[in-house]
Amino acid sequence: MKTGLIVAVAAGLALVLAGCQFVGTRNQLAVSKEAIAAEWGQVDADLQRRADLIPNLVETVKGYAKEETQIFESLAQARAAMAGARTPQDKIEANSQIAGALGRLMVVVENYPNLKANENFRQLQFSLEGTENRILQVRRRYNEAVQNYNTQLAMFPASLVGSLSGFQREDAYFKTDPGARNAPKVQF
Repeated sequence: MKTGLIVAVAAGLALVLAGCQFVGTRNQLAVSKEAIAAEWGQVDADLQRRADLIPNLVETVKGYAKEETQIFESLAQARAAMAGARTPQDKIEANSQIAGALGRLMVVVENYPNLKANENFRQLQFSLEGTENRILQVRRRYNEAVQNYNTQLAMFPASLVGSLSGFQREDAYFKTDPGARNAPKVQF
């Protein structure tokens, strides 16, 4: 009788400990998932700040470079794609479009020395550079939060708890654009 009672108490304690482990792991996954959402909120705010700066920059450049309409159109389309993006993956893709269009715009700016000396343009460019730096930092922190969550979700017992609780892997990472890996060619 005593042996049966001891076994029952031990089994009960094991179930309570397993339940506590399950709840603790599930809570940690929830905290990690919320960290991703918080980091994404910052990324989204900085991407929107950049998108808001673009029309002012474009209008300033338009005054000097009236014939560069294709670049202005691509910037407008990229900005519209950012405004219409709903998911992190859509916004990441729209961000790549904006980065490419801004790069082409800066090449145009090099052809107009008077524009580079314009105080409004310099101020806008300074604001845009600061925003780009912030975007770089928040993208890095967002990717780290996604990586930490995915790593945690892949480890046992979190993988078991996650699958039972409906947690899924996040795959919306910011990646380097393939063209960014090629060094620009400088010709004199």
